[in-house]
Parts: sequence; structure tokens; C-alpha cells
Amino acid sequence: QVQLVESGGGLVQPGGSLRLSCAASGRIFSINAMGWYRQAPGKERELVAVISSGDSTNYADSVKGRFTISRDNAKNTVYLQMNSLKPEDTAVYYCYADLYSGSHYFTRRSLEVWGQGTLVTVSS
Repeated sequence: QVQLVESGGGLVQPGGSLRLSCAASGRIFSINAMGWYRQAPGKERELVAVISSGDSTNYADSVKGRFTISRDNAKNTVYLQMNSLKPEDTAVYYCYADLYSGSHYFTRRSLEVWGQGTLVTVSS
């Protein structure tokens, strides 16, 4: 069993910063991509940022230059540093991981895992 646990959400004023963290735990053989999605009220879930195992990154146009995704492979953790936050960034943020579970190469299993979500509210 593999799970993702997010932390770091909360209430922040426009222009402020927050840092989200997401730690993967369980029987993990290797992690490919990790990323963050968000879903605002009444809207579909959208990609915010993703980082590959080789540290290649991709961002939604709406957050480029303001958000930075990074990962610590030793801790199986991905981070999202959010600066210059705007009210339109208000959403539930979900962590995502594309990984292999298991203990051995020949019995590893491909999985896509989601976190439970953490609420980010940007408001004065």
C-alpha cells in the first residue's frame, strides 16, 4: 500500500507565500513523476506543476514565474513553493505520483496515487 500525505495549506493574503509538501510512504520501488493539481469550486481539476525523476519540470501558464516545484528523492517528497499568490489560486491542491510499488524489479507494479488534498485560500 502506498499513500501520499500533503501538508502546508492554509489561509494567506494576496501577494503572500505558502509551501506545500507531499510525502510518499509505503512499499515504493521507484517514483517516476510527481506533481500538483488543483481544483477550485465549480471548476475541473487542473495541472499546476509536475516534476520528472530527472528533475524536468512543467508548469501551468497561470503559475509560471510564481510557483516552483522540487523534489527530495531520498525522502520521497515533492514540494510546491507558491509566491505572489492571487485570489484565483484558491483551490484544493492535490499531490500526485506516478510510481512503481513493491520490493523487487520483476514484481514491481505501476501505480498512480493521489493525496487527500489540502486547501489553499488566498484572501484579504
